[in-house]
Amino acid sequence: MGSSESTPVQPPSSPPPPNPELDKPWKIFDWGQKKYLKEKLENFCPSHPDVKDIKILVAGPTGAGKSSFINSVNSAFQGRISSRALVTDSGFIFTKNLKGFSIRSEKKKMPFIFKDIMGLEPEVLKGSQIEDIINAVYGHVKDGYKFNEEQALTYKDQQYNCDPNLSDQSFCLVYVIAADTVQYTDDRLFDKLKIIRQRISEKGIPQVIVMTKVDEACPLVQNDLRKMYTSKKIKKKMDLCSAKLGVPLTNILPVKNYHNEINTDDDIDVLLLKALEQIVQLADDRLEDTDSY
Repeated sequence: MGSSESTPVQPPSSPPPPNPELDKPWKIFDWGQKKYLKEKLENFCPSHPDVKDIKILVAGPTGAGKSSFINSVNSAFQGRISSRALVTDSGFIFTKNLKGFSIRSEKKKMPFIFKDIMGLEPEVLKGSQIEDIINAVYGHVKDGYKFNEEQALTYKDQQYNCDPNLSDQSFCLVYVIAADTVQYTDDRLFDKLKIIRQRISEKGIPQVIVMTKVDEACPLVQNDLRKMYTSKKIKKKMDLCSAKLGVPLTNILPVKNYHNEINTDDDIDVLLLKALEQIVQLADDRLEDTDSY
C-alpha cells in the first residue's frame, strides 16, 4: 500500500473584530466652523431687554466634569487653558457653594453666566438636594449659598430669594454626564435627574445633556476626535442617555473637556463652542417666551 502525506488540520480562524466605526457619520458636523461660532457667540445679545446675562445652571454627578466644562468653554474663547472654576480628580465633591462664572473672550465679557452647583449623588442625603437644584433654576437660591447635603434650602432661610427677577433665573439646565461611566450610573441618580426634568419642564425650561470624557470612552475618538460621529460606542452611549433621561438626541452634546493639555486645540474648541451655541439658543428661546408662563 502506498502512503500519502496527510494535510495538517488548520484550526478555525477567529472572526475579525467588529468594526468600531460606522460607514458614514450619523450626524453631519462642520469641523471648520470655530471662527464663525466664536464670532456669533461674541456678538450675541439676549432677546429680553430686562436681561443682560443669560444664566445657565450646570448640574450632574460628582466627577462628571461640570467645573471642567465651564473652564473648557472659557479656554475656547481665551485661546489658552483657563482654570477659573476649581476642579478635582479625587472623586470627592469640590463645589460646595452656588457660584456664577461669566465667560470671557479675548475681546469682551459675554452675556451668559454658568451657575455651578454641588454634584448629585445617588443617596438621598448626599450631594445636592433635588429641591435646591429646582430652586436654583428659578432664581430662589442666592449666589454664595453653601449647600447642605441633609437639608434643602427653604423660604425661611436668609439665602432664599423669595422674589427673583428674570435676571436671577436660569433659562437652561445642563446635565453633565461622563461618557466613560454612563452605563454604570446608579439608577437612583437617573431617578433624581428625571424628577428635576419633570418639575422644570412644567415651566418650559429646556434641558441639555453635555456628554464629557468621550475620549476616555472610545479609543477611536481618543486617537481622532473627528471620529466622534462615526463612533458606534459614542452613539450607543448617547442613545442610553436619551432613553434613561428622556432627553432627545438633538439635545445631547458630546464634548471633550481640557484636562492635561497645555495648549488649546481647534477640534476640542469647535465641539465646546457648538455645544454652547445650542445651549444659549435654547435658553434665549425660553427667555423670549417668558410671558407665556
